[in-house]
Amino acid sequence: MSFSSDDVDPSIASFFDETESVPSMGSETSSAFSMMSGSNQKDFSEFVAEKTSGKNQYPKMLGCVPEVDLSIKEFFPIDKYFEDTPRDTFDDKDYYKKCLTGEGQVSQRLHSLLVKYLNCQDKKDKTVYRQQIITAYWEYLKSLSLKMAGSSVPDCKRMAMRYGVLLPSLFTPEQKDMFARAIDKNNTYEPILYMDEWIRSVALGHMKPSTTDETPVKAKGPQAEQQRIMQLQSKNNGKLQTSESLLNAKESERSNIESSVQRKIEDLFNHETVMGLEPHKMPYTDIQRKMFSDIINDFRTLQKVDKEISNHLQDFREAKEIEQSLVDKAGGVVEEVNVAKEEIIGEMGTIRQMAKMTCGRQGNQYPIFTREFFHCIDKGTGFRENVIRELKWIESIDPQCFCRIHKNIPHRIVPYTLLVPTYGDSGFCWEPFDRYNRLSSRGRICIPMYPRDLRTACLTAVGDLRWQVAKEKASFDWMTDGLTGYYYQYLEEHKMRGDIKQFFIQDYILWMTKESMGTQKLEKEVRAIFWRYLPFPQELKEELKKRSPVYSELYQRDVNRSMSDGY
Repeated sequence: MSFSSDDVDPSIASFFDETESVPSMGSETSSAFSMMSGSNQKDFSEFVAEKTSGKNQYPKMLGCVPEVDLSIKEFFPIDKYFEDTPRDTFDDKDYYKKCLTGEGQVSQRLHSLLVKYLNCQDKKDKTVYRQQIITAYWEYLKSLSLKMAGSSVPDCKRMAMRYGVLLPSLFTPEQKDMFARAIDKNNTYEPILYMDEWIRSVALGHMKPSTTDETPVKAKGPQAEQQRIMQLQSKNNGKLQTSESLLNAKESERSNIESSVQRKIEDLFNHETVMGLEPHKMPYTDIQRKMFSDIINDFRTLQKVDKEISNHLQDFREAKEIEQSLVDKAGGVVEEVNVAKEEIIGEMGTIRQMAKMTCGRQGNQYPIFTREFFHCIDKGTGFRENVIRELKWIESIDPQCFCRIHKNIPHRIVPYTLLVPTYGDSGFCWEPFDRYNRLSSRGRICIPMYPRDLRTACLTAVGDLRWQVAKEKASFDWMTDGLTGYYYQYLEEHKMRGDIKQFFIQDYILWMTKESMGTQKLEKEVRAIFWRYLPFPQELKEELKKRSPVYSELYQRDVNRSMSDGY
């Protein structure tokens, strides 16, 4: 089979003319993944305010994956969204050839199909080739995934996995410049990862493979021991993080009480001089006499807090000892493939399912970047920095969106966020949290990089996370208790049939984009449920109550609940 260079894309023609025998996969491949039930919004705000002082402390990084740090209460500011100087990766005339070389028969098949697709004039035949390219490209990515743990992966192959850019000639000049200036490394200290970073992290053991319903492949030998240690570390990390968080909270409470006692004692020792009977001083005033009982009560509280600190300190000490023991057993982190080949390929299969879900059954699942389908502006493209900007906006309106409550203490845990290079419009939640560590593990959400509206794509992902976390928290009572229970009962009362979660996500988008601005778009019952279980920041509530009697009534309900037992 041969093609004229006049009929074929120049990059493809060059590769086709110079095609050499492609080596099969061998040793190179083998060497190469809350609801705050609401007890008290004021307590939540106060806790956040108390812990804000540590917000500038960056978390530890394991490769490009940051460790969970419960002291961080907000996203770090983004200094820059694009590099000033574009990199020259996409200017390489051999970019296409380098992408396909060394990937075996899958690259040959992909090349052949791409040539046919780009030169086909018949719409029906083009549709057939397009569907075949989807399967061929994902097989190609599976081949690439086995090499992502290596330190010498060519940039062109990383870009093919990260952005779906196989042919730079499919860029417009403006698009090429934008992608060339995109920031490469994760300097944000946030768990927002591109596909190549995600696979590399899984391959190196920095991140566990995503949970699926399929029977997991049991590793043997050293890999089995490593998996067992990783599971134990995941369980222990939950105890370690929560015990430290509780310890910090109680130490802060002790410090506040001690300061209060100190002020009261200073006031108690202050006596006015008796006029005319100098140097004699006045006896205790009524206010000072009342301080005796107040100070006694403070001392009792301190005794209680001190006991709790002792318990949390013991838990923290035990968790630290277990952590050190597991680190010693693991022998430290080694920069090599620590995960079985089957698990890496399995993770790629999972990511493909995620990519399909961002597009939906009727969506465009074409996996290769082309100006034919790409219609985003620079701020609307799902680059890491843009996604963080949108997540930061979401958290500013829904401050509890990434929080889980343990012993009345909110733990802010941003989920792992996978950025997939698809033309889908919907983000979603794959896992609300790790099944081995429900307390402090990260969940997993997925966001398409080339949606029609990036904010909506992020909102659907966070809304899905919100629903799943609340549902898991309610457990068997999810149809009767909390956020999911009241929302389910609302749908039942109105005889609404369909996907409950999709109803919720659509209402969540309206809640965030319309109701937060004072525009009433939700039903009265839904607004009341969201007001309590998905509360706005207190400042926003104060503003909304002035705009409409509807919000004023909801605000008054908050006041009434705060004065009653069981709020």
